[in-house]
Amino acid sequence: MKTLLKFSLAATLAMSAVSVQAEEKFITIGTGGQTGVYYVVGQSICQLVNRDTAKTQIKCNAPSTGASVANLNAIAAHEMDMGIAQSDWQYHAYNGSSSFENKKNDKLRAVFSIHPEPFTVMARADANIATFDDLKGKRVNVGDPGSGTRATMNVILAAKGWTDKVFKVASELKPAEMASVMCDNNLEAITYNVGHPNGALKEAAASCDTKLVPVTGEAIDKLIADHSYYAKAVIPGGLYKGSDDPVETFGVYATLVTSSDVDADKVYAVVKAVFDNFDRFKRLHPAFEHLKAEDMIKNALSAPLHEGAVRYYKERGWIQ
Repeated sequence: MKTLLKFSLAATLAMSAVSVQAEEKFITIGTGGQTGVYYVVGQSICQLVNRDTAKTQIKCNAPSTGASVANLNAIAAHEMDMGIAQSDWQYHAYNGSSSFENKKNDKLRAVFSIHPEPFTVMARADANIATFDDLKGKRVNVGDPGSGTRATMNVILAAKGWTDKVFKVASELKPAEMASVMCDNNLEAITYNVGHPNGALKEAAASCDTKLVPVTGEAIDKLIADHSYYAKAVIPGGLYKGSDDPVETFGVYATLVTSSDVDADKVYAVVKAVFDNFDRFKRLHPAFEHLKAEDMIKNALSAPLHEGAVRYYKERGWIQ
């Protein structure tokens, strides 16, 4: 009888453990370099999601990654539930174009857009770089492989009929590394597709004399005209030492994406956590300050909305 009782108790405990395990759901959000806004976005979303873990049984983490392209590949491979990606690479991944040719992910789903991301060039003040064309023959960080920065740089080079061979050096440093390397005079310019103000760029401007460089001209105008996910952008003056005046460039949006294979309850929980605490979310980084919910559910979204997001937006009366 005792043996039977022990067996019954053990079985009950095992079933209880399985039940708890089944109730717990984990969300992993791919972000970017630790000095970039993507990382802050992921951490901010998870902070809000995890405030309700006791109620939702959903736990969220947001590791640093190689950013846009790496996140999209990880979502397609079911290695991550969600990821932050530039709006142009969301488009390419869903449509199988550009570097996603033959890798079309028709299961890609949009959740919401976030902040605008101007393509940013910062140069040493003594490097004689006044325009993008002046980067020819210079030592330039073209972006971390797999990042949206690198991918956008490749698009600009193609539009101009260049390759990265036009640079004396085309380094592939991560955002956290590039400021110190430029200020040690091992680079003359760094590039970054990022929301502003940004920590890595602030570090560079505080450590050596720098200036922001405009990214304009016929090739850029044609890119904007031909691709709806690009838009002209202005980086406000005064955000970085040495760059007191506004600087013209172009850019994309950061977007949160997922897969149709991801559970709708998970996606709903993420969306609800952000928009039910929207004022709190906007205070978590200066790049979020001017966000508007009505814009975030439609701006720069090329893939269909995930059903979990749609459920929440309908509840709020934001979509029909």
